[in-house]
Amino acid sequence: MNKFISFIKNWTLPVAIVIGSVAYLTFYWVPALDTLGNQLSPIFDVIFPLFVFLTLLITFCKVDYHQLLPHRWHTGVLVAQLLLIAATIGIIFWVEDNAEQKLLWEAMLTCIIGPAASASPVVVGKLGGNISTMTTYVILSSLASTILIPLVFPILEPSAGVAFLEAFLVILHKVAIVLMLPLVLGWFIKHYLPRLQQKIAAMPNLSFYTWVISLSITTGITVKNIVHSNATVMLLCWIAVTTLILCFVQFLIGRGVGRWLGEEVNAGQGLFQKNTALSIWVAYMYLNPVASVGAGCYVLWQNIINSFEIWQDRKQKTRQ
Repeated sequence: MNKFISFIKNWTLPVAIVIGSVAYLTFYWVPALDTLGNQLSPIFDVIFPLFVFLTLLITFCKVDYHQLLPHRWHTGVLVAQLLLIAATIGIIFWVEDNAEQKLLWEAMLTCIIGPAASASPVVVGKLGGNISTMTTYVILSSLASTILIPLVFPILEPSAGVAFLEAFLVILHKVAIVLMLPLVLGWFIKHYLPRLQQKIAAMPNLSFYTWVISLSITTGITVKNIVHSNATVMLLCWIAVTTLILCFVQFLIGRGVGRWLGEEVNAGQGLFQKNTALSIWVAYMYLNPVASVGAGCYVLWQNIINSFEIWQDRKQKTRQ
């Protein structure tokens, strides 16, 4: 029993991914569960953003707001992201006559242009990084993506017919609700409700486990998108493989930039861990819905890597 509990603690994120996948596939393959699935669907539509909100609120209650200042590693990672975006756009124009290759690279672009994941400070905290500077980067990255996405995608897919201002305001609204509201509430709790803040701080893994619940739901949504996709199996396999490679590429580039600028853990997570929910929305907004499978696969790969990082960090601390 102790070995089982230890396994769950070490590999919490893959376990959450498996639970989310199995849960959706069970409802998909068992017709008798259709009625129950229809009843639970609106409940999960409420639970998912609630747990994302709670994860960020708990994390931001631990942030030192005096450290929410720009750092040089922020610039380094943003420049690396811009270079990756430019290279991918160039490839998309190069393969424009091949519909499947263009779709593949557009799926990749959604995983590059998206902002850093709102929950990335949670992982940084688990790895011993600086939650405050990571939070600052999430804000900067979100603002950068808010400008870049409406600029880039209408050029690639003018048929989408979405004006820059319209898309900018929609994305800004999403970022404000998901990120800024819990940030402001976290500041309020820390400064005006110190007893509540102390109770939250006394539970160091609380934000991690609320995030795990969100991940399980996200995985179910991802599996749903893949199952209902009208793409060929070969294209889906290519998207899965290329997003896995992209995951490692962004992770290694981020780590390299961070090693050079003195924030290896933060920079690695900043470039590699993405807000895939926004990326999926972007794919549906501007591109073929099949492109959303890229972000769906990416969220699985990034959390498997996150899990390995956390396991490795825990193993190193145990040896010390």
